[in-house]
Amino acid sequence: MKSTIEALEGNKVKLSIELEEAEFDREIDAAFRKIAKEIRLPGFRPGKAPRQVVEARIGKDAARTQAIQDAIPEYLSRAVREHDVDIVATPDVELKEGQEAGVVKFDATCEIRPEITVPGYTGLRIELPSPEVTDENLEEVIIGERRRHGVLTDVDRAAATGDYVIVDLAGLRDGEPVVGLNTEDWTYEIGRGWVAPGFDDQLIGAVAGAELTFTATPNGTEIPADFVVKVQKVQTLDLPELTDEWIQNTIPEFDSVAAWKDSTLERLTTGRLNQMRNSVVDKVTDGLAELVDIEAPESMVNGDLQGRVQNTISQFQQQGIALDQWLSATGQDPESFIEGLKAQSQKAVKVDLALRAVGVAQKIEVTDEDIESEYEMIAVRVQQSPAQVRKAYEQNDAVQDLTTQIRKSKTLDWLLHNVEFVDADGNTLERDTVLGHSDHDHDHDHDHDHDTKDAE
Repeated sequence: MKSTIEALEGNKVKLSIELEEAEFDREIDAAFRKIAKEIRLPGFRPGKAPRQVVEARIGKDAARTQAIQDAIPEYLSRAVREHDVDIVATPDVELKEGQEAGVVKFDATCEIRPEITVPGYTGLRIELPSPEVTDENLEEVIIGERRRHGVLTDVDRAAATGDYVIVDLAGLRDGEPVVGLNTEDWTYEIGRGWVAPGFDDQLIGAVAGAELTFTATPNGTEIPADFVVKVQKVQTLDLPELTDEWIQNTIPEFDSVAAWKDSTLERLTTGRLNQMRNSVVDKVTDGLAELVDIEAPESMVNGDLQGRVQNTISQFQQQGIALDQWLSATGQDPESFIEGLKAQSQKAVKVDLALRAVGVAQKIEVTDEDIESEYEMIAVRVQQSPAQVRKAYEQNDAVQDLTTQIRKSKTLDWLLHNVEFVDADGNTLERDTVLGHSDHDHDHDHDHDHDTKDAE
């Protein structure tokens, strides 16, 4: 096989491939053997008829057509490896010579992955939710717990925001009850805004025994309804006093207010730290994608999108959920669902291009030890030996893809240890706090090695 490569405009190259006649004859022999398995000839078992017999039955042209059809993908793949072409879409193949006889020549126009630079990645500032728990945050939880154990008490005065009212509620359109807007003895906290714009304003100032009539548009609708609200009681929520005795009786695992507050503060801090750490990779890849100043190639986006759609459908099927039912329940149509996934694919493509570019700029290398370590981790997941995993990758010519994936993971890890993390006010966040380990620990920690796969 002979092959040459020519650069074209628009991230494309043309591979020109030539097969000598003697070489192609081997492909024709293989085609005859393949055809022999598919046809029945008297006196021969399937696949056992000699080439001369098969050729006499179907003619050489049919085998040549089959040989060309089978040979083009194989020899194109060889040329792609030979010239190290990083194709991102199915090549456009044109047979130039050899349809009927002689040397076989074909051209393949291939779209390749664009190589970009990412200016500004060394100064990337990533904003994260602050892990700090303020006094106000703690007080909200304390008040929430006290409210949970509060007692409603009747009051003889006009209702105000924050009060509770017990009402009989009727909502009508053209004299007919509106579903969900008709109930008796309903306890409602004024200020929640649960029913309709202006509904709570009507209740403010009302006293027990009042009957209110007004028109408002229920939440989630565009058609007004006529309301009749009979106020039975006005109540206030009396909160228990926060004492050691109350804590011991209500939350018996603690013996004092101070102990409960300390535990609550620790729980809130842990929750915020986990929230922040869970968002780190997404935030870093978001920031990286924003530095990419080219549009994500449509072919790459479509390839990623196809995989996302298939994975989503597969996940629904595994859970016994029909996609159309889920779309209906969430108020989406197929077009908006696909658009949402497409936005993720567009980001994933930009992140892929950017990680490759940063990896080159930072001279990030993948060692034999890195690859062996990856084989070992994959082996655990698929319950095979590392040698079996290595053999599978080598037989499927996938070692280079694995190497690229490892390099991207190491590049992402480099970014996590070199970008600046700040909170919403611009205050610097300590890297050890953000990542949950020190740089010394990082020398033995590969927790981020696969996060790029999720990010994409």
